[in-house]
Amino acid sequence: MLPGFDKIIEQRILDAQKRGEFENLSGTGKPLTFEESGSVPEDIRIAYKILKNADYIPPEIELKKEIIKTEELLAGMEDTAEKYRVLKKLNFMKMKFNLLRNTSVIFEENEVYAEKLVDRFGKK
Repeated sequence: MLPGFDKIIEQRILDAQKRGEFENLSGTGKPLTFEESGSVPEDIRIAYKILKNADYIPPEIELKKEIIKTEELLAGMEDTAEKYRVLKKLNFMKMKFNLLRNTSVIFEENEVYAEKLVDRFGKK
């Protein structure tokens, strides 16, 4: 910071303390809670914090919510043609989700039909 700027800040803090502006604040006497941001690279943490404060949801989280909603919808369906259409949509969303995350294959979201093929052919 600029040398004189530090003095101005310090003086304003001291003035506010004298006026009692820091008394009876919410959380007084309680330990500070820090958000876990170890997985976010240090150079973009502030950008993530700004987006979080603006209630921005990353595309992969939004897509994950849509996948969960579609799975719940699929579980209650009985019409075979409609179920097949929703299943295709679900598999597409899972593929898109896996591409967005760009992680190891181990952590990928499994598409629905893969489990059925394994059950049918009896291999794991």
